[in-house]
Amino acid sequence: MILKQLDPPLPLETPHGRGLAYLVLDYGVEFHLFWIVFLDKDGSCWTVPNPDIRLQSNWTMGRTAGTAGAVNSPSKRRPRR
Repeated sequence: MILKQLDPPLPLETPHGRGLAYLVLDYGVEFHLFWIVFLDKDGSCWTVPNPDIRLQSNWTMGRTAGTAGAVNSPSKRRPRR
């Protein structure tokens, strides 16, 4: 098992709501990564498997609500003015 602390924490969308991921657990090739996430709404801590998480939207980085978690190439971002 490998435990990795994230610095800075990553803002994620989970089935339980939005939160910040502080740690990632890697049990090896036979398992998904597990994200340790503290939720924004109530501070509860959840361990969420990799297929169930998405990055939160971020307008500055080109991740809108419809594309949060999707890989955005620079050509898909809005041009700077």
